[in-house]
Amino acid sequence: MNLGFDYSVIGNRIRKAREEKGITQETLAESLDVSNAYISKIERGRTPVNLNNLDKICAILETSADYILRGANTSNEDYMRNEIIDMLEGCSPEKIKLIAQIIKPIVDYEG
Repeated sequence: MNLGFDYSVIGNRIRKAREEKGITQETLAESLDVSNAYISKIERGRTPVNLNNLDKICAILETSADYILRGANTSNEDYMRNEIIDMLEGCSPEKIKLIAQIIKPIVDYEG
């Protein structure tokens, strides 16, 4: 059942949180008793992470499931900015140019 989650964005958040903690894929895999390939597939959005493993990953990486699943981290005032950055990460230069053209008038608006 797909609940509308973008697994590539979720995987990217897991990868970022792992890297921020200085933990390798191998170390995370060992902590979860899974293969490196499984962690790699999760981080690349090729396979969804089950809730049991998500809970363990969040504990190990000291982050919240809310952040991993939705980008919402209430302890971080810039969570919406981070969410936008996450969305842009996989975009082509052409898409980023288009997005910039769309948001520039909003950012420049004085109202």
